[in-house]
Amino acid sequence: MTSSAAPLIVLTNDDGVQSPGLAAAVTALEKLGEVLVVAPLVQQSGTGRSMPNYSSGAITALRIAVAGRDRACYAVDGSPAQCVQRALLVLAQRPVALVVAGINYGENVGSGITISGTVGAALEAASMGVAALAISLETAVDQHHSHSAEVDFRVAAHFTGVMARLILAAPRTHDVDVLKVDVPLSATTSTAWRLTRASRLRYYVPHAVQSYVLGEPLRLPYGHDTAGAEPDSDAHAIAVGGVVSVTPLSLDLTSRVDLSDYEACLRSLAQ
Repeated sequence: MTSSAAPLIVLTNDDGVQSPGLAAAVTALEKLGEVLVVAPLVQQSGTGRSMPNYSSGAITALRIAVAGRDRACYAVDGSPAQCVQRALLVLAQRPVALVVAGINYGENVGSGITISGTVGAALEAASMGVAALAISLETAVDQHHSHSAEVDFRVAAHFTGVMARLILAAPRTHDVDVLKVDVPLSATTSTAWRLTRASRLRYYVPHAVQSYVLGEPLRLPYGHDTAGAEPDSDAHAIAVGGVVSVTPLSLDLTSRVDLSDYEACLRSLAQ
């Protein structure tokens, strides 16, 4: 779909412009609108919503392989969030209806989502007033920083299309700034999806040799494991329920407490 009347969708990721996950998302999104691909020049996993002062922000026009054909795209010397800025402020020639980040190698669930470059790109789009989708596929940890051809993105691409279509069709909802979608490795196109919240679990465990590991069963501080994940959470949906997790995220990071009560508590202690 290339008509100027079609919605303009910006596609980015944190795995780099040559990622097969990015190419798989193109095939799903091209059915919904015009797709502008603007992705990092190199691997940028774990960069969150960072704006590194050492990146040049230079934009390079490239071609990538998508479903057996060459496709134009842009590579940016910068983080995923910087790619979103370059897409919205420099490259897009008309208003952008949706920014999609993914499809990521590895699920982005639990308290570590602030580390994710995939989620960071979506949050940057939301901060600029654009609807955003961050989508990830559960994979083995040793594939997270790869462009492994062994990973099959077809099911994740299906859900990319499903969720992007819903976002484009639905009216904007206050305090839903990003939809974070995580697809289990075992999922099929018939797998159910479930609305979840972000778990408080530390899903990935810091490791002295590798950057992180995922235990089986997951061994975490405070005795948590996957079976102990909150039943309504993204971690439980992926690791226990085997369903697609759909988590609405807000830019408002304020704690969900009664601010008046909490202020009164602090002031009483300050006396």
